[in-house]
Amino acid sequence: MFKVYETMLAGRKLSIETGKFANQANGSVTVRYGDTVVMTNVTASKEPKEGVDFFPLSVDYEEKLYAVGRIPGSFNRREGKPADKAILISRAIDRPIRPLFPSDFRNDVCIVNTVLSMDQDNSPEVCANIGTSAALSISDIPWNGPTAAVKVGLVDDNIIINPNEEQSKKSKLRLTVAGTESKITMIEAGADEVPNDVMLQCIKEAHKEIIKLCQFISNIRKEIGKEKFEYTSFSVNPDFYKAVCDKFEQKMYEGVRESNKEIRNDNVDKIAEEIEALAIEMYGEDAKEEHNFDISTAVHDLEKACVRKMILTEHRRPDGRKLDEIRPLNAEVGLLPRVHGSALFSRGQTQVLSIATLGTKSDEQELDGLDNVTSKRYMHQYNFPSYSVGEARPSKGPGRREIGHGALAEKALVPVIPSEDEFPYTIRVVSEVLESNGSTSQASICGSTLALMDAGVPIKKPVAGISAGLITDPEKPEEYIMLTDIQDIEDFFGDMDFKVGGTKDGITAIQVDIKIDGLTYDIIEKAFERTKIARDYIIDEVILKTISEPRKEISKYAPKIVTMTVPVEKIKDVIGSGGKTINKIIEETGVKIDIEDDGRVCIYSNSLENANKALKIVEDIVKDIEVGKIYEGTVTRIAPFGAFVDLGGGKEGLLHISKISSKRVNKVEDVLAVGDIINVKVTEIDNTGKISLNMKDLEKHNENENEEE
Repeated sequence: MFKVYETMLAGRKLSIETGKFANQANGSVTVRYGDTVVMTNVTASKEPKEGVDFFPLSVDYEEKLYAVGRIPGSFNRREGKPADKAILISRAIDRPIRPLFPSDFRNDVCIVNTVLSMDQDNSPEVCANIGTSAALSISDIPWNGPTAAVKVGLVDDNIIINPNEEQSKKSKLRLTVAGTESKITMIEAGADEVPNDVMLQCIKEAHKEIIKLCQFISNIRKEIGKEKFEYTSFSVNPDFYKAVCDKFEQKMYEGVRESNKEIRNDNVDKIAEEIEALAIEMYGEDAKEEHNFDISTAVHDLEKACVRKMILTEHRRPDGRKLDEIRPLNAEVGLLPRVHGSALFSRGQTQVLSIATLGTKSDEQELDGLDNVTSKRYMHQYNFPSYSVGEARPSKGPGRREIGHGALAEKALVPVIPSEDEFPYTIRVVSEVLESNGSTSQASICGSTLALMDAGVPIKKPVAGISAGLITDPEKPEEYIMLTDIQDIEDFFGDMDFKVGGTKDGITAIQVDIKIDGLTYDIIEKAFERTKIARDYIIDEVILKTISEPRKEISKYAPKIVTMTVPVEKIKDVIGSGGKTINKIIEETGVKIDIEDDGRVCIYSNSLENANKALKIVEDIVKDIEVGKIYEGTVTRIAPFGAFVDLGGGKEGLLHISKISSKRVNKVEDVLAVGDIINVKVTEIDNTGKISLNMKDLEKHNENENEEE
């Protein structure tokens, strides 16, 4: 049955429709917000997926260009693989809902959000988050929601919920918050150095709207929600797990108390072999095949229990650090001779090499999404090869995780990148993870700051990134342990990865992953405090001691840029018919030229001399010839009645034989030759643009100058 439910969100009507589309899905809704329409469909397999030890959830956010009345620009005129922005939104939808599925659930769940229509003032990301929660809530799929999400802007120090396009352009903050009625489940932010207290207040204001939306969805579920289906529980055999704990708990406890990741993993592998032997002893020779799930789950659960117990009861971390202690730090710059900027940043056994490259305007990345942003001049990309964790897997290109980590580092650094007017380069930074033991995305932020400074990019301030972790006690949820700079084992077995990038003056990026049902304001506030202290330390003690400021000059291998602005009406003169003029300049000087619609001209060359030569040609083209002014020109042709003189920029004037000298000139060739460089005065420009020149008048002018000397 078709039903429509309406509420108000940030002063605008939001409606959830169900019963009209996709009725064979487990749950289907359409969310309308202004002229933005997003359809969400959720489905689940009837049986659990074979051979997996994780919950197989997939979340897709599909941007259809028909939603904004455009045809895709690809060869076959259809949407291809998701754009990076669509992947990032998919991840932002996934993070708040995943912890709310039962931990022992192994059925495939697929969530597809399709943008059917979009206006720029109403976020389809918000609609997709709300639609996912509503569709799961009314479906028969086991899930402990609802959740909801809103965007937050900060305009003139005013907090704006779901800012429109104009407000977003002015906003110092691009924040998405998701949560349940009681807690925060996801934070994703890019910000222009927003202080901790302001960021926390923005999150609290967002939560007020989230609570209303969760109540709205709960009421819909009460009216039309299906009964949740029964599923096969995937949890370890309790008798076997008890036997494992009785025999191996102390050994595992000692095995994970190791600062070196490889040694720790070897310790756990040896214990896993002994647990497998125990299974064979209890269940027979076929135990490995028949009880493989119980064996692997018992190893995982015992290791997790030991790590968490160590931190909760002893306040001791596996590598022996204090709760707020950062791993050993090291940094270098200028490692690679031919690149434009490079840096190596290490934090414990996490090591990232960042490389900065400077390019031209035409190197900007073109974006083909639903919003009005069509290109970007600063790009950050992140690669995570298998060798960084000692594994032998072929590279298959960047996955969603790599795209997400690259985007997080990009957000962190965008606020300090100089404007195009200040530094007219396109900038690309690539972070290559060479060794990983947790927090590689935050190491990428630090390494990229160093690489940019090494490349001579005049960033406004250095940026650092750090993660805070969390261990909670299920029996006493109000008690928790917070960790600064988490390594992989603390991330894997912990409850939170709270990543924050920023300068000493404020936050520039946030991404929060959690494995529990949500975070309290107190936890968020403490995470902000911890990460601020750590960021300041890294900036002062590592980044600025490695390179105190951006280099004054860019690499000799980077393109040199000279710029000027020409009148808009003169752009056509610089380009010429069919590009003839600009191509001739490029051919003569070997430069690369970009011309913007506003008349801004950027000339790029590996030789500053060639760049200035091209600049002089452009200046000559656009300069206006004025009557009464004196110009330097080159004789190009000689005729019986006079000489033609090139004044630059394709402008040519006639120097009549009678105007060459005050003395009688019988033949032009007696005084001038082709190629002579002479000074002439413009005496007339007629209605057709013909220019008349005079040398004779300059004789008296030169005599007067000589007398003054």
